[in-house]
Amino acid sequence: MIPRRYLSLGLLLASMYPSLSQAQTFSRIHLIDDFWAEGSAVADFNKDGIPDIAYGPWWLEGPAFKVRHEIYPATNTWDLTKPDAQPVKMPGFKGAKSESNGYSDNFLDFTADFNGDGWPDLLVLGLPNKEAYWYENPKGAEGPWKRHLVFASVDNESPTYTPITKDGQKALVFTTDGVMGYALPDPDKPDQPWVWHPISPKGPWQKYTHGIGVGDVNGDGRPDFLEARGWWEQPASLEGDPMWTFHEVLFGKGGAQMFAMDVNGDGLPDVVTSLDAHGYGVAWFEQTRENGLTGWNKHLIVGAKTEETAHGTVFSQPHAMAIADINGDGLPDLVTGKRFWAHGPKGDAEPNAPAVLYWFELKRTGKAAEFIPHLIDNDSGVGTQVTVAPLGKAGKLGVVVGNKKGAFVFQQQ
Repeated sequence: MIPRRYLSLGLLLASMYPSLSQAQTFSRIHLIDDFWAEGSAVADFNKDGIPDIAYGPWWLEGPAFKVRHEIYPATNTWDLTKPDAQPVKMPGFKGAKSESNGYSDNFLDFTADFNGDGWPDLLVLGLPNKEAYWYENPKGAEGPWKRHLVFASVDNESPTYTPITKDGQKALVFTTDGVMGYALPDPDKPDQPWVWHPISPKGPWQKYTHGIGVGDVNGDGRPDFLEARGWWEQPASLEGDPMWTFHEVLFGKGGAQMFAMDVNGDGLPDVVTSLDAHGYGVAWFEQTRENGLTGWNKHLIVGAKTEETAHGTVFSQPHAMAIADINGDGLPDLVTGKRFWAHGPKGDAEPNAPAVLYWFELKRTGKAAEFIPHLIDNDSGVGTQVTVAPLGKAGKLGVVVGNKKGAFVFQQQ
């Protein structure tokens, strides 16, 4: 149930900003109530023309998502202890059903056809500093999917799989052993570990560093790297793995996924990110160019206090975000929320506040822009990943969340 103070704030905002009461509505399904993963993925795994969902050890058939199929064995358990009773074996990892904190071996998921057989496979990233694997779709056969090592040690809490070359080739973007870079598969040897390409010298990054992303920051058509301390400019040629040029900009303490996009329509790419994955703050940084100099103006979307933003939206631990055109108006919107129990019931800022999930509608007025908040749900939040993709037979964009409360799907009505 939404606390009265949140309902009152919502009614007030709806009266002040009429578009708040006209937003898309979402249905909610709690797919699985055990904690198996902090991420999720969407693909048509059985090739029936309807998107399916991957969460933890299973993929679930769309559009109802009631039928589960094994990807890898669901063997992990934990002991639920009660006074004067024997411990009960519980499936998954310690999460919302436990009084203490746990972590899963599945942090983020991505899908692609890695071996070129026409069937979508699944890329699973474990805890930071652990292995990444891709699981080979068995083309409709039941049983565990064949597992292939991608990389032995993937660092950062928000690594991503995204286009990195000018021609759109996708790569796994992360840090390892204090170096930033990306890994590419060998198309002739898809079952072999991917090839590492460093883009920086050894730096301050460790396995739990927060915030990383990819986007064309300078508008030259080549994707650049984003991190909390600034951005790395891709050189004209990647031949021989040259070092990229670093440009220092403070994009917060280190948040979640980072994006470069033109927020206000002035033709200059801006940066959208969370400011502190375990604290407060979501913002977009407006790129300016005057007299040959580049500047960055910070615009808060979510603050630590209601008075810090026009709409008064406040929540902590914005540990995952995605960009997508939720309402189909041609402008990219933002989806983010509160990561539930990142470090358990007593860690971080407001760990037991409502686990909210929002989409923020981008609106432009001239060269000004704002992100208008729309509450999707207040009892799910995000994990280390939030997935936005077409769902159902109609193919409308939906939101999938995996975290310590389990797995949720929200479909537009």
